[in-house]
Amino acid sequence: MIRWIIVIFVALMFISWFTPLLQKLGFGRLPGDFRFRLFGREWFIPLTTTLLLSGVASLIARVL
Repeated sequence: MIRWIIVIFVALMFISWFTPLLQKLGFGRLPGDFRFRLFGREWFIPLTTTLLLSGVASLIARVL
């Protein structure tokens, strides 16, 4: 259980780091990706993008 929480956390970190590149590809604007301002800072929670990229990674892992 804790391993999955760590994997999800790391995936969210990588997606937030690569947000500018992913936005050029159209990710980050999917339904379920939340963007809001709080305490003078813009926050981005890419739930749908995370699920989509996780599915792609899972398919690649099964093929290889």
